[in-house]
Amino acid sequence: MLRQKRNTCRMASGQCQVINNQNLKIAVMIGGICPTCGLPKELCICEEVAKEQQRINVKVNKRRYGKEVTVIEGLDPTDIDLEDLSKFMKGKLACGGTVKGNSIELQGNHRDRVKELLSLKGYSTENIS
Repeated sequence: MLRQKRNTCRMASGQCQVINNQNLKIAVMIGGICPTCGLPKELCICEEVAKEQQRINVKVNKRRYGKEVTVIEGLDPTDIDLEDLSKFMKGKLACGGTVKGNSIELQGNHRDRVKELLSLKGYSTENIS
């Protein structure tokens, strides 16, 4: 039976794992290659393609005591980091909010400003309603 010795190393492109197997050294990149498209993370285009294809709904709901909540629906959490997008929106709109399931909820009525911010992030304006 072959015995594998595992070490970790640091390369300029990120963290890698070195596997030694009978004087054979193979560097396997961890987090360096996109699992969807197979390109390096620096050249990955998965998120841009996902942004163009998604149909996004922005609506305002009324909650208790007349409070309004802006809900952004239609985002696919497998292609886009909803936490990162939510953090960006909350910072630009100076409001609170959360991610629930496949939607982002922002406190207050920000329907028009959310559409502008989504178009700045690269989402097509035709797919935002």
